[in-house]
Amino acid sequence: MRMRKKKNLIPRMQAASAVLVTEPEALRGRWLTEPFSEVHVELGCGKGTFTAGTAEAEPSALLVAVERVPEAMVMAMEKAVARKLPNVRFIDMDAARLGEVFAPGEVSRIYINFCDPWPGSRHAKRRLTAPSFLKLYAEALAPGGEIRFKTDNLPLFDWSLETFEAEGWDVSEVTRDLHADGPRGIMTDYEAKFYAEGKPICRCVARKKK
Repeated sequence: MRMRKKKNLIPRMQAASAVLVTEPEALRGRWLTEPFSEVHVELGCGKGTFTAGTAEAEPSALLVAVERVPEAMVMAMEKAVARKLPNVRFIDMDAARLGEVFAPGEVSRIYINFCDPWPGSRHAKRRLTAPSFLKLYAEALAPGGEIRFKTDNLPLFDWSLETFEAEGWDVSEVTRDLHADGPRGIMTDYEAKFYAEGKPICRCVARKKK
């Protein structure tokens, strides 16, 4: 479902502009600065509950959240500003442009949470775990860097596992019911809703081979 356009979007974006990077290409190869030890990227941050929680839990990492829906991203930006998080930045762009923004080996971790499953074989290339995207991630990630992937869509998860392995990634921590024994880790808004409904969450880690 598409998010309703916010009439006050521009002034809200301006009010939270301290965490927005308007020219991310200019930082290519220069994201990692003191006091941060790693650069992590979240593809599709939505309303930013996971973003803010993860940034708080890992203050030594710079978390760059990529989102192409400004109406969602502004809420994530406001969360980061309200919590005074120094290690979060936001980029308004499509994940397909990742190589324009991050230099080879600049990123240590990529989060992909509850992306669009794009059902149907003719749309498979649009999935964020499709081979073309995995090549972008492999380029941006440092040796041993990893993708942390979560979804509620079992067909997408199984397809993604096959794709990771076919493209030469090491896959671990595979589960098709992450919260079976109670909540684990920081949830997104979607995830919390699904958990409350008793819907199982799939998760895995795909690591770039050295």
